[in-house]
Amino acid sequence: MKSRTFVVFLKELKESLRDKRALAMLALFVLMYPAFVGFILNDLIKRTNEPEREGIELIVVGGAKAPTLMTMLKQENISATEHAPLDEEGVTELLKGGKSVALLKIDEQFVEDYEAMRPARLELWFDSGADTGRKLKDIESVLNEYSSNIARARLLAHGVSPVTLAPVKVQRYDTGTSASRSGKLIGAMLGTFFIPVFIFCLSTAVDSTAGERERRSLEVLMAQPIKASELVAGKMLAAGALAVIGVTLELIFAHAILKWIPLEELGLSWRLSNLDLTLVILSTIPLCLFAAAFEIALAMNAKSFKEAQSTLSIAMIVPMLPTILIPMLDLTTELWMYAVPVLSNITLLRELSKGQDIGAIHYLLTAGSSLVGAAAFYAFSSWRMRSEKYVLAV
Repeated sequence: MKSRTFVVFLKELKESLRDKRALAMLALFVLMYPAFVGFILNDLIKRTNEPEREGIELIVVGGAKAPTLMTMLKQENISATEHAPLDEEGVTELLKGGKSVALLKIDEQFVEDYEAMRPARLELWFDSGADTGRKLKDIESVLNEYSSNIARARLLAHGVSPVTLAPVKVQRYDTGTSASRSGKLIGAMLGTFFIPVFIFCLSTAVDSTAGERERRSLEVLMAQPIKASELVAGKMLAAGALAVIGVTLELIFAHAILKWIPLEELGLSWRLSNLDLTLVILSTIPLCLFAAAFEIALAMNAKSFKEAQSTLSIAMIVPMLPTILIPMLDLTTELWMYAVPVLSNITLLRELSKGQDIGAIHYLLTAGSSLVGAAAFYAFSSWRMRSEKYVLAV
């Protein structure tokens, strides 16, 4: 004989699966966040390699006065196009077209100042609002190298070694692995994978509580020989089941995208194994129950279906805070982070993506923190369900 909790679970799950809008929302968020992260990383790779593939367009006014500089620009795949002199308005209008990264003006007194060993003036005009930051840095790098070459040549001409300008030489050695660098860059994005957990079960949580009470179908359920705790458990499991399905598909999809993207072009890698992914999914199941219990408890206190939706829309900001604050604060990973729902899941996935060794205690804390929260909200909802005032919406 089926338990009464299981009967309620099947009833709520079937009703949720009949709702095409809820299924469409589930499919949307399953695909949206992984695709969003994949798009950002793929675009970053494209931007990183773009100057090498396409070259850099630079407009030069008075280029004949600095032939050595023109040669250096050409060697760095920077295409310098000579242009007639322009005033400030003309330069602004020319850069608005977006065909050139910047405009380099060589001062009319450049040759005289150069020969007299006075600072020879170069003007670099650019649009800071344009998306050309990396290309502009490449141009500035060539100009700095050009200036350094002149300084070294002048020192040698006066019998002074150019080494005098660099009394201390610092050599930098990076011991970080591609996995650890990946965890730092991608870690800020990993939190977005757990936000949909609260969205996947939202529709079921609201409809099975405030919705049923508004339709007066909750009274029929309460008239059956079933305990309030069993009724709430069935509803919570149904909402949690949708969240489990959604987050499992989302993490698998995200894992596949991060494996497919050529992160090595950024000096990164995604080393999460299939076993690690399975453990992450298993440790996320309690979070799904926590999200379901949390939303059911809040929805039960709403006087109407619309009020429940509004309340939960605002309340969902709370679990989103860790995904925003932690990357901004750049906190060092501590054990207490595994004892905070949502934050624990983000921390667990981030450390695994770095290739860190995760002990059993971290998985237990991650699952246990969410289970404790789910139990607390479940107890409150069961107590609330026994109230006639709630059932009758008095």
